[in-house]
Amino acid sequence: MSTLTIPDTTQENRQAARQLQTTMAAARVGFTWFGTRKTLTPEQKAEAADTFGAEGEFVSAGKKLLDTRNPRFKAVTAVRNQIGEYWRSISLPFPEPGLRLIQQERLDEFQEKMTRFKRELDVAVRDLDRHFDAMKSAARERLGRLFNSNDYPATLIGLFDVSWDFPSVQAPEYLRELNPTLYREECQRVQARFEEAVRLAESAFVDELAKLVSHLTERLSGQEDGRPKERAMNLVIDPFGSIRCIYGEAIDLGTLGTLTITRASHVEPDESGAWWAELLPVNGPRLGPFARRSDALAVEKCWLEAHWLKAGT
Repeated sequence: MSTLTIPDTTQENRQAARQLQTTMAAARVGFTWFGTRKTLTPEQKAEAADTFGAEGEFVSAGKKLLDTRNPRFKAVTAVRNQIGEYWRSISLPFPEPGLRLIQQERLDEFQEKMTRFKRELDVAVRDLDRHFDAMKSAARERLGRLFNSNDYPATLIGLFDVSWDFPSVQAPEYLRELNPTLYREECQRVQARFEEAVRLAESAFVDELAKLVSHLTERLSGQEDGRPKERAMNLVIDPFGSIRCIYGEAIDLGTLGTLTITRASHVEPDESGAWWAELLPVNGPRLGPFARRSDALAVEKCWLEAHWLKAGT
């Protein structure tokens, strides 16, 4: 008689949650952003409604203070978009508004990157501010009688900013002695949140994987320049959503996120003209000799796929 063992997904989820608690840190990113739209006053709405024979209280209307298509305004917005993309690319969702989880080992990288983004944003805002008067003049022409100089600040400096911090999501230690029962309850609540974070991460991975599969299917199907598209490219996705692969051009790797490219090997000839694959950068062997460079490259790729890519070392 055969038996079927059903894995305890609840236990697996708890283990994954504990791993998140010990390896991840909570981080929060916030923006200060000048609003470029303003609701019309009741009098202005009534005047606009009268044009269509409508009642003002049933009309919703607003005005655009600045032209957001302006290249300098778009430059400011572009930095914000870059921050958001980077923020999402290195973090996992957390069931608390505004918080996401970052690997503790990447906190220095995150701090450095965010500081650089902040400098870029400051530069873009200063450039925008230098042209603020011209943009207000353009708004005066576009808005006509709707223009109100009181809607505009004296300067845009300080009205576009990014900040970040690392709030604690663990049970406060002072409760351990002050109220042990409350401390245990708080620990259970924290555990439940991290279990929910695991479920959110799994759901996010599934969505991203679906997009990736769709992209790969489109990229690898059909022909390119009359030749079949390259198909031999393996991608490995770790539990934190990072993707590792041996570099290739079958797909545009830049579409998958921020790239980090490092050398894994060297393929060079010796004095006699024989080719060798040197895998020392990944603690591998020296393979060869080979009569042709293409043979050395093929063996190099096979070794990396078997011993580096799949092993995750």
